Amino acid sequence: MTKRMFLVCVIMGLTAGWISAQAQPAKVIAIRGAKIIPVVGDDIEGGTIIIKDGKIEAVGKDVAIPSGAEVVEAKGLCAYPGMIDGYSFLGLQEISGVSATVDNRETGRINPQVRAIEALRYDSMHIPIARSNGITAALVAPTGGLISGQSTLIKLDGWTNREMVIKSQAAMQIEFPGIRGGRGGFGGMGRGGAVTADATRLIAELKELFKNARYYQKRKEFAAKNPAAAQPEFQETLEFILPVVRGELTVMISVHSDQDIKAAIQFVKDESLKAVFFGVEQGWKVADDLKKSNIPVIISSLYDMPPVWDDGYDSLFRNPGVLNKAGVKIAFSSVSASVAKDLPYHAAKAAAFGLDKKEALKAVTIYPAEIFGVDKIMGSLEKGKTANIVLSDGDILETRTNIKKVYIDGQETDMSNRYLELLEKFKKRG
Repeated sequence: MTKRMFLVCVIMGLTAGWISAQAQPAKVIAIRGAKIIPVVGDDIEGGTIIIKDGKIEAVGKDVAIPSGAEVVEAKGLCAYPGMIDGYSFLGLQEISGVSATVDNRETGRINPQVRAIEALRYDSMHIPIARSNGITAALVAPTGGLISGQSTLIKLDGWTNREMVIKSQAAMQIEFPGIRGGRGGFGGMGRGGAVTADATRLIAELKELFKNARYYQKRKEFAAKNPAAAQPEFQETLEFILPVVRGELTVMISVHSDQDIKAAIQFVKDESLKAVFFGVEQGWKVADDLKKSNIPVIISSLYDMPPVWDDGYDSLFRNPGVLNKAGVKIAFSSVSASVAKDLPYHAAKAAAFGLDKKEALKAVTIYPAEIFGVDKIMGSLEKGKTANIVLSDGDILETRTNIKKVYIDGQETDMSNRYLELLEKFKKRG
């Protein structure tokens, strides 16, 4: 056979294989008999979920199962939408005490060009651990400085960091300067104090930066309309701030005390920003202000200590319930990599201290999806949404519950992880 004939045969073989692959019908999975908790509607006892092309084709009580579908018997199990971590370091931290494995903080104070996705380790051992506890998506965020960079919303499955991306530019992270001095008390936050000169200066610096970005935008627009006018000299920092001042990119502002929250609300109003707050440990003190501002909130880790002793030992646990009852949209976060798996238990703690249990579940599913602008594709079990589904043998917010299967984009994921490896290792110990 000549080289030319051989090449023709190879091409024909590859083409035939491609045509055959294209002709194959999409894989259909039917999850049958589960108690379905769609989050946005009533629970469905003994329901069926049809998955096709990675999406939910149908969900309900009397759903017909297509012929040839792979049937997953789920009687006695509960079907939930995959949970979403509102702020984490998954893929950015491995061992917090080993600096070579920590990549969530950049040097410098103004870093809008930093993107969490660039540092994301798709092979982090913490990702499968979190996934095996029902978490299918997470916001991964850079920290440090005044403007930390851009956070990314990822799915917890993929062969590369790019493959894991749901929303590459989810938010610009801003560490809002605390206006109260004298940190101390229980957990670190002081009981009042004067407005610090540093905080005032840093807030003014932020305002000046946004002012310069708007002016830079006007110069670019003028030059585009007037060929005789020269384009302004390229400024990387301002280029990355432009989506923020145009309202195209959300700012996630880390803010903690009640007075700082009030100052941040005014800052957002003055600058006409699209914002979400993170932390808000003393949000319960200014819940009405947050409601009026219409700014959603990502609750910080409930593993932290109360910010001020006088607030009470349970202030962090009560905070989500107070905010929710005031009408503030909330979501929970792990603020971690190593214990990101515990996301559902933050919601459970809040439920034990006054937050409605259904609202607690929404705060790890549909509410973070709404906050990050992806509620059309995830966050609940509805027709047309991505099939991120968790099958458990009980309430997903309970520590005693076992997660049996996790589907991401309609594909059953590998449940093996480092914790299970260690469990099996020590079971064999003599």
